[in-house]
This record gives sequence, structure tokens and C-alpha cells, in this order.
Amino acid sequence: MATSVMEPPKQTAAKSSQLFVPDYVFVEPHALDYPLGRELYERFSREGIPIQMTTSHNQVRGIPGETDLEKYRNAKRTLVIGVRKTLKFETSKPSAEYAIPLATGCAAHCHYCYLNTNVGTKPYIRVYVNTDDILAQAQKYILERPGEMTRFEAACTSDPVSIEHITGNLKRAIEFMGTQEFGRLRFVTKFHHVDSLLDAKHNKHTRFRFSMNADYVIKNFEPGTSTFAQRIEAAGKVARAGYPLGFILAPLYWFEGWEEGYTDLLERLRSQLVPEALEDLTFELISHRFTKIAKNLILQRYPKTKLEMNEEERKYKWGKYGKGKYVYPDVQAKALQAHLENEISRLFPRAKIEYFT
Repeated sequence: MATSVMEPPKQTAAKSSQLFVPDYVFVEPHALDYPLGRELYERFSREGIPIQMTTSHNQVRGIPGETDLEKYRNAKRTLVIGVRKTLKFETSKPSAEYAIPLATGCAAHCHYCYLNTNVGTKPYIRVYVNTDDILAQAQKYILERPGEMTRFEAACTSDPVSIEHITGNLKRAIEFMGTQEFGRLRFVTKFHHVDSLLDAKHNKHTRFRFSMNADYVIKNFEPGTSTFAQRIEAAGKVARAGYPLGFILAPLYWFEGWEEGYTDLLERLRSQLVPEALEDLTFELISHRFTKIAKNLILQRYPKTKLEMNEEERKYKWGKYGKGKYVYPDVQAKALQAHLENEISRLFPRAKIEYFT
């Protein structure tokens, strides 16, 4: 059924595009019990991509590489097709009540990404094929809160737009949520591959958000993502398709010239956004933070990174479960917050700033 040795894959036409095409594929046996699992297995077999079976999407062995860095980079090019067995959704404050688990992992190489902590030892991309089970569980959560709006965040552990051309699961979730009176979907992306989602029957129940940042941050810390211009163009398409639109400015990063950099970002957003985008627009502001685990992994995986992670210049903030993270001291955090909020109010007076953290 599958190749036993992970040999270099045959080159396909899709390799020349920015769409993610895995170099290696692993499949859980039970994933083949689902139509999407069988479809993906057959598709990648036809494309000549090496496939191996694995007992669990949590225990993938055999990703090639002579060093840890090589294994990491190959893992980021690896797709694992599995079944989501744990259907208890995690909370996702302040963005939403729950995180809906459509996938885990991301092919981009954002140096600062919190997935360096959350999925540190499993950086490969996992997609789940029991979509009906996941959506049925979402409906149960909605019914547990009668008369209250229940929001679901689909991008807590992945960038779902980056793999939508593989699974189609995001469109299914959008259309499912479009039928729910008290259910809402939210997700964020750094990719511009939105065309397949434009005709979805969303009923304005999904907020489509784009992650944006100053040029300095995109240039130095976001390899493998769509450009600022591509994201803006995609945001225009999304707004014209009737989706409520949002922008996450994250991580807000303190660099030389940061005030001018973020003002430039917001002024370009204002000048290039289509009028439809201004009707129902939100902003979420998240300052840069890191954990000790993330710092160590980032320095291993991106040894030449310019990302500043000097613990002595940060404030330690305790979190749940006795774990904490390093954040900007209050003076810097308040300066970032004040500048961004003032500029958003100036340029987008009708927009809502949902939170700063």
C-alpha cells in the first residue's frame, strides 16, 4: 500500500506554486475509513509523493534528516493524515469560547510562532479527516449555551487557509457555521489562497482575519508566508464576498523605528482596502512574547534569527498551570498599545479594537 523508504518525491507542477505540497506523507490506518482520508491517500499516491503508514498522528517516526535541524525542516514539509480522537475542544480566550481542531501545525517558518512551544516536538502538519465528528461536537457546545453566541477559533494550532486546497475542511466548517443561529467561526491567516472560500455560504457567521505586521517583521521573521500586498489583495476579495473582516497585528514587536513602521502599515492598509472592508472591521493587538522552551527551539531551528529574546529586558508573566512567558515591560507594552490604538482610531474610526494583550 505504501512505500517503505522515504525517498525524494517526484517533482510535480504544483511544486512551483506557493501552495503547500508535502514532500512526505504519513497516514493513520483508520484515516482510510473516511472518504477524505481515502481521497488524500489516492491523490498523493498518483502524484508520486512518498507515503508511509503510521500508528498515530502523535507518534510519527521516519522523517528523514541527518541532524535535528534537517529533521525539523523536513518535518515542516511533512503531512500527516489522521483521525482526531480527542473531541474535547480547548478554550481560546480572548478570541473565542473554543478552538475547533481542524488541523495542527503550519508549513510557514515564522520565527516567533507560539507553535514552537505548543507543538515543539511535532512540527509536522496534521490534518484530520473525521470532519463530521468535529462539527457535530461543535454543535454540542453550541447547544450547551442556549441563547448565547458561541465562537470557535479555527486557527489556534494551524493556518487553515494554507492547507485548504488539500482538505476543503475550512469551507465545510464555514458553511456548517452559516446554518447555526448561535454559532460563529473565526480564523486568521498569513496566506492569500482564498479563492475557493469566496463562494461559501457563510451567512456572515465567519470572521475572516488576516495577520499583518510592519515590513521589518514580515521581512525578518515570516519566511514562507504570503507578502503584505498579497494579503491585502486577498482581504479585498474576502470583503467583497461579504465576510466580516478583521486584522490581527501580531506580534507587535519593538524594533528601531517601530512607530513609523506601524504607522506605515496602517496607512497602507487604509489606502489599499476596498470600501466593503470598512463596513464591519475589527483589530486584535498582540505584543511579542516567548517562553524559555520556545526560545531554545527558535535558536536551534533559526540560528541566524534577529529575533530579540533577552530575558533580562523582559517582564515575566505567570500563566495558567504554573507556566509563564516573557513579555514587554509595562512601559514598552503601554507605548505599543497607545500608538496602535491612536493610529487605528485615526485611520479606521469605525473599526472595533477587540483587545490588546
